[in-house]
Amino acid sequence: MLAIARIRSAAPPSAVAAGLIAVMVGVTSSAALVFTAAQAAGADAREISSWMLALGVGLACTCIGLSLRYRAPVVTAWSTPGAALLTTGLSGVTMAQAVGAFVFSGLLILVSGVTGWFSRLMGRIPVPLAAALLAGVLLRFGTGLFSTMHGGFAVAFPMFVVYLLARRLLPRYAVLLALAAGVAATVFTGGWQLGEVRLGLAVPVFTAPEFDWKVLVSVGAPLFVVTMASQNLPGVAVIRGAGYDVPVSPLMTWTGAANAVLAPFGAFGLNLAAITAAICTGEEAHPDRDRRFLAAVWAGVFYLCVGLLGATVASLLTAMPQELVLAIAGIGLLATIEASLAAALADKASREAAVVTFLATASGVTLLGIGSAFWGLLAGLVTGAVASVGRPRRKDSAPTAAPDGARVH
Repeated sequence: MLAIARIRSAAPPSAVAAGLIAVMVGVTSSAALVFTAAQAAGADAREISSWMLALGVGLACTCIGLSLRYRAPVVTAWSTPGAALLTTGLSGVTMAQAVGAFVFSGLLILVSGVTGWFSRLMGRIPVPLAAALLAGVLLRFGTGLFSTMHGGFAVAFPMFVVYLLARRLLPRYAVLLALAAGVAATVFTGGWQLGEVRLGLAVPVFTAPEFDWKVLVSVGAPLFVVTMASQNLPGVAVIRGAGYDVPVSPLMTWTGAANAVLAPFGAFGLNLAAITAAICTGEEAHPDRDRRFLAAVWAGVFYLCVGLLGATVASLLTAMPQELVLAIAGIGLLATIEASLAAALADKASREAAVVTFLATASGVTLLGIGSAFWGLLAGLVTGAVASVGRPRRKDSAPTAAPDGARVH
């Protein structure tokens, strides 16, 4: 009985489900970009499998290690905008030069953590704007739950109904039961395409880095900027918005170091997750905020499985019905979107700036290769600065309530 109690304590079903959903959403949404980027650098099947292995190991180490260290749900991911950048940037670049760019980008992230400049920047961002940023990033996933019903009603609608009922009867397992309903619906409708699933373990392939200054400037530096602005920025906003006071600089240091070490095997753009992290920081992951780090730990376990199985997992995820992925992502993020909007609009003085941040981020605009999270935050900061001109400063500022009732100072 004691062993069973320990297992249940380390692997609560809601946390395991949240970790699984986070990995499923993260991998299915961008695995194709990873393959395309690897192919652009001339990678063969073994090297592509090594890329997945390196990414999986890097994410597993950072998710598990950082979450256990800080007892907070620290979820990492590979940079999806970075992968999109590489699909075109690596054209005509050798594998060795690509690896050199990955090492360079990872070292820049490490330096940003060691020097602490990124942490200082994040400390100056108001909580309502950070919450609005998160809500804007997650909006398309929330609306995706309902837009999916247009072509996948037989899958998405039963999932939504089961979720609503479970929220009243079994709230801890609501997302898990919705996922089970979606799997059953897709099996019943014949949505799975399992004919091309292949079994096999990934094997690491080492490539010695070659540092070509042109590739470093054209690929390595933009990869660093995109990763920091479009991924780490909203990633910190998720952690802060959920009320976890985790030091930012060590997170940058360790993700950058892991990226640099694993780059010769194909790892690139390891960073803090935003969307998938929100799945693990919400109340569906665990009713106790202090135990939600287990969801991130389990995400790390599942990322390790993704890396070890490599091409097998990729082919399986390719076979997974898209409506199932979109629906479970939207359901898993409903509570987080609600809490983020509440925190963003709680302070009347900063409400206009928060709305601008939310709308600009949700627009999905991309300028200079940098995603809407950066531009949304910039637009909100400018709006707040202009609105504060001539406004008397308050002598005492009460802490803003973050999602889940946490207090952020």
